Amino acid sequence: MQQGQIIKIHSDFYYVTDSSNNKTFECKLREVIKKTKQPVYVGDFVEFNNGAIEKILPRKNYIPRPSVSNIDQVVIISAIKEPDLSFSQLNRYVSFAKYHKIPAVLCFNKNDLSFDDTMIEKVFSIYEPLGYDILFTSALENLGLEEFKDVLTNKTSVLCGSSGVGKSSIINAISGLNLRTKEISDKTKRGTHTTRHCEIISLDKNTRIVDTPGFSNLKFDFILPNEVDLLFDEISCYKKDCKYADCLHISENGCSVIEHINKIDNTRYQSYLEFVTEAKDYKEKIKYQGVKTESSHKKVNNELTVKISSRKREQARNTKKQKIYKDIENERID
Repeated sequence: MQQGQIIKIHSDFYYVTDSSNNKTFECKLREVIKKTKQPVYVGDFVEFNNGAIEKILPRKNYIPRPSVSNIDQVVIISAIKEPDLSFSQLNRYVSFAKYHKIPAVLCFNKNDLSFDDTMIEKVFSIYEPLGYDILFTSALENLGLEEFKDVLTNKTSVLCGSSGVGKSSIINAISGLNLRTKEISDKTKRGTHTTRHCEIISLDKNTRIVDTPGFSNLKFDFILPNEVDLLFDEISCYKKDCKYADCLHISENGCSVIEHINKIDNTRYQSYLEFVTEAKDYKEKIKYQGVKTESSHKKVNNELTVKISSRKREQARNTKKQKIYKDIENERID
């Protein structure tokens, strides 16, 4: 049995790089894995044989959108200009990485287009006190790319960012590849996604990046409102002093966050309020409907096996009974 890692998924084909010889094989999933409905991600380590994936090995972490596993860090790429820097979108990516407990690095590309240091100073004032590594690059003028490569060294990194910020251009600049890029639209001043699927790209033996088609439609519609503050260190640090344990830090009496609102950057607080609203929609959605569903598979000796439905089980029992009755009847005839 061979072991390897899925580096790309396209349609029903899984491209697996063998851990021993670094060769890539086109594989399909065994039916038994499909029946368990076990999710399979780019980055999963697997056991495979003769072009068939037999087993998905335990993963250390994963993010569901886009579906990637076993990563060391998320590198969030934003543009200073074209498109203009969106703190709202940046805070989404930062909070998303924090929710999944994956370290994040902030990279600001197209630095050659910025002639005003005000934005750069604002970025440092907000995110440096929160402990984030901050890089400024220009793929066009090869600025900051050595520092960018140093951050990636000996890690598997997911690159994420809005369309048009230059992810593919940076990858081309540091790897010598020729990934497809597209100019910013003059009409919308926004980019379009040129990456169509997740793929692990090896820069050297121990350094890999995951190019993604973007974290589109990323919303915090999967957590409860009172959990959102845990994604903002500058807000959660005051939480313990709030009068109410379930305080949402919006307009409550005795809210310590509101009392210290002048110490929290407005763009961060506005993002917090936006995420709370999305979380409220989620809470309302699950309020009147059951969210518990019976699993279609079960664990037996640490292996996932398909559960037999009660109806099929009953049918099997009936068939067995019919056979017993038939055997008894045959014995009587004999």
